[in-house]
Amino acid sequence: MSDVVPAAQILEYFRDGFEHTAWRLETRREYAADQRTEEYQRFLRGIAPRNDEDSPWYSNARAQTAVGKRIERVRLVDEPSTDNQRYLLATTPGNLTAGEDIRYLRRSAAAALGFADDGDFWLFDSRVLARFNWTDADRRMELTTDPEQVLRACQVRDAAWHHAIRYEEFTSRVPSPM
Repeated sequence: MSDVVPAAQILEYFRDGFEHTAWRLETRREYAADQRTEEYQRFLRGIAPRNDEDSPWYSNARAQTAVGKRIERVRLVDEPSTDNQRYLLATTPGNLTAGEDIRYLRRSAAAALGFADDGDFWLFDSRVLARFNWTDADRRMELTTDPEQVLRACQVRDAAWHHAIRYEEFTSRVPSPM
């Protein structure tokens, strides 16, 4: 099964679409959605991002993790980090406070492991794979339960999670994002 849906529909999966785990691989060097925000522009001017604990994302993440669900990510980071990667690093404490577990992996390590080019995706309960189409002006994504694609995503998840390091350890090894 494969469906193409608006990217905004992914939010439904975070309310009702997963039972146990939502796992993300973030591979892009830049995210236009971040770069269009005033907060990102302030970050580029040296102003730390504020932690909006009442945002819909954080509120839902808290609700989901409070009932035992896991929301996890591995972010690939270049050497040196891009501005957008530094911005995401600076905003991570809010995600962690909301209950997410975000880990970091150097892109060079992901390349050596063979998955640096697998692209961004969300994997829900090791059953549903959501792939983003970043070139689509309508920001659509493909949802699939195709066993081969889901299996590959599970393999990438397992390797990435094994080799990635927690935010606190990663930030102790890299210069401040500000």
